[in-house]
Amino acid sequence: MNLLARLNAWERLMRLDKPIGILLLAWPTLWALWVAGGGRPSAFIVWIFMLGTVLMRSAGCVMNDYADRDFDGHVERTRNRPLATGEVSPREALLLAATLSLIAFVLILPLHRLVMLLSFAALFLAASYPFTKRFFAIPQAYLGIAFGFGIPMAYAAQLYTVPVEAWILLAANVFWAIAYDTEYAMVDRPDDLRLGIRTSAITFGRFDVAAIMVCYAATLALLALWGWMEGLGLAFHAGLGVAAGIALYHWTLIRDRDRAQCFRAFLHNNWFGAAVFVGILADYLTR
Repeated sequence: MNLLARLNAWERLMRLDKPIGILLLAWPTLWALWVAGGGRPSAFIVWIFMLGTVLMRSAGCVMNDYADRDFDGHVERTRNRPLATGEVSPREALLLAATLSLIAFVLILPLHRLVMLLSFAALFLAASYPFTKRFFAIPQAYLGIAFGFGIPMAYAAQLYTVPVEAWILLAANVFWAIAYDTEYAMVDRPDDLRLGIRTSAITFGRFDVAAIMVCYAATLALLALWGWMEGLGLAFHAGLGVAAGIALYHWTLIRDRDRAQCFRAFLHNNWFGAAVFVGILADYLTR
């Protein structure tokens, strides 16, 4: 394989050609950065966290494909992934994930020591999540913790502590992740049932749509509580109203359990995260 082909395989392995995961990881981190920074977070810290988001999401994708390398070839949506086709070897994938994680760790060295300590937990969560699909009935909850661990790190980077508000925001992200990743899991449910992989879509069964909507409701309720504790006002709650409307739109997409529409709903969660962030931004700009 020539260099260009290898770089192309690495790009697909890191899912850089599919940025939705980066966005779903970035939005909660941005929520936390802006509020912990009082509406004026350090540009340097924001840059570190956004670059770290790209690196750790990429490393997480590599680890996910490494863990699923014996399954992906049997799933319609994943059969052409580089590890499943043999374009990238398992050893090469592990080295790539380790390199990405090391670069992300170097990035946070200028930040407070607490951020560094939290980064070890974040790395463990990212590396272990792919294997939870063998054991946990709702691995999406674990994903929500992994995807949201930038929240306590963002607070630690700016306040040098992690207040209770950060953990409430992390809890909101867990429910949001269960909602959007269940929509994602509904796409692969027939293949996952055949392979014996556990997902929330399988666990919830015929109550999958109702469970997703309950998780959206819990997300919004926890975000409202977090906003109240942080002193956010009308503009923030207007953003939550838009996010609620987006969640209702997702119900129209997933209620018939059509696989293409469920995947469309999953992708559309980018706008849910954006609506919350715009509400935060507007709240500070109008003070």
